[in-house]
Amino acid sequence: MEVLSNTASGRAHGKIILIGEHSVVHDEPAIAIPFTSANVEVTVERIDGESTMESIYHTGKVSEAPAVLNNLIKTLHAVCDYFSLSADHLHITIESDIPAERGMGSSAAVATALVRALFNYFDEELPDELLYQFVSISEKIAHGNPSGLDAKVVSSNESIFYVKNKKAEFFNIELPGYLVVADTGQQGETVEAVADVGKLVADPKKEGRNLIEELGQLTNKARKFIEMKDLAHLGEILEKAQNKLNKLTVSNKKLDLLIETAKANGALGAKLTGGGRGGCIIALVDQIERAEDLTKALLQAGATKTWIHPLGANIDVE
Repeated sequence: MEVLSNTASGRAHGKIILIGEHSVVHDEPAIAIPFTSANVEVTVERIDGESTMESIYHTGKVSEAPAVLNNLIKTLHAVCDYFSLSADHLHITIESDIPAERGMGSSAAVATALVRALFNYFDEELPDELLYQFVSISEKIAHGNPSGLDAKVVSSNESIFYVKNKKAEFFNIELPGYLVVADTGQQGETVEAVADVGKLVADPKKEGRNLIEELGQLTNKARKFIEMKDLAHLGEILEKAQNKLNKLTVSNKKLDLLIETAKANGALGAKLTGGGRGGCIIALVDQIERAEDLTKALLQAGATKTWIHPLGANIDVE
């Protein structure tokens, strides 16, 4: 195979789970939206000798990278094996403004950008399903028992209604409102949280299975209110979902504080997003002015960063 360029790049964006985190692992639906306010770019450049990497976790030889990068290294080798090529002679640069370990799809986005960069470097077409297969290698190492949702949404410009092991349904969300996203500054504990929820679901003496099924029902209702462009009832659904997630033990004091702050400052509904036990919250609001005021309140309450994400094509953040 002939490499037509000495340098190539690949890109991806973050994701926000609107509703259905954790329950999606157990075959219930989830709704996720592309979070294009946070992005990653991976560049692959030809070098002589052993492959090297430049990232926030490691700068140096790929063979000396820490365990936290095992998911990417396995993906790198899987792609090179697919082409029957050596994984040497590459310098990989990872530039990302997606907060890591916050439930915003950072690991899937980086893996997606890496696979795209490698296929561009080798000048080969990359079908969506092949991209998904390679990113799934990374996600299984990073998250243990991933739903597959992240791998789908970080490469799409449309929102996704997703059920594990079923064909993803892509659709556009057109709502006259905004999501305010706030980072607790705490790393999420996705692997531990998914495992603990799994134990609750497996224990017939606990209410875990019922909570999972109720979250699935709430997700279906959320889809209907999205189609009806009913912000008020969608906000109520998000509130109910947070109550279920609390009972599944995946919230914490900092998340609860920011959620209560959002509710006290005009949010129609607020909940954690992603694996929980850290990470981010989302809050639904109907006006840009309210969104701007809410970001200030959340920062004062201890959020380390906020974003305002429009939910309709005809509204913009001023």
